[in-house]
Amino acid sequence: MKKNKISSNIYLFIIFIFTYLPILSLIVFSFNESKSLTVFTGFSFRWYQELFINREIIDAVVTTITVAIISTVISTVIGTLAAISLSKQKKVFRDITFSINNLPILSPEIITAIAFFILFGTLAITRGMTTMIIAHIAFSTPYVLITVYPKVRSLDSSLIDASHDLGATAKQTLFKVIIPQIKPAIIAGAAIAFTMSFDDFVISYFAASGSTVKNISIYLYTLKRGIEPTVNALSTLIILVIGIKILYDLFKGRKIKEKKIK
Repeated sequence: MKKNKISSNIYLFIIFIFTYLPILSLIVFSFNESKSLTVFTGFSFRWYQELFINREIIDAVVTTITVAIISTVISTVIGTLAAISLSKQKKVFRDITFSINNLPILSPEIITAIAFFILFGTLAITRGMTTMIIAHIAFSTPYVLITVYPKVRSLDSSLIDASHDLGATAKQTLFKVIIPQIKPAIIAGAAIAFTMSFDDFVISYFAASGSTVKNISIYLYTLKRGIEPTVNALSTLIILVIGIKILYDLFKGRKIKEKKIK
């Protein structure tokens, strides 16, 4: 038993090293005084100062967040309503719909990107932020649908029936009975949609091809002199925000558990 425990600890340590050492290295060198990404010459906030005066990076961050928020909200609404609607359909129709829905998920991202490139070109739509948002909505919605649908299917139908018996309209039942019950799945679907949009490069690159619109991924790709230290600073700030969100969720979760116990 002791040997197994030691082996498990070593295994976990190796996993943590491979997973978090690159992130730790990135954070450390974001405070490096020089441009070197391999030799730490001294502690400094220089790259954070330059980050906030770099107009190109700021524009890329604003574009990324704007596209992610808009596409997440729309894809979450579409995916959630589609999940609710599908739960009421016949099995044959559901199977066909899910087969179509899973195509963008199973297809290589480059195929989807080229498809959007051809579509926007054929329709003579000027590529830019609007086309990027449309593309992000299209590839995010299937993930929301498959995340929300199982929760919808597990709903207690007696609650919906009781709502109708008490005189509630379809709209009241949706917002006061169904959505509160599936809220965790909606949040999970929205989180997936936001993460995918925030991190996307291939589809974004083709959807905004020929325009001056750049998200963070496209900005990094277009750097001619390699990764700049300001990118380390930006990445560190993103990690900080994610870390705060995780800690907040953990703290909130414990508070909810404590209330339930009381």
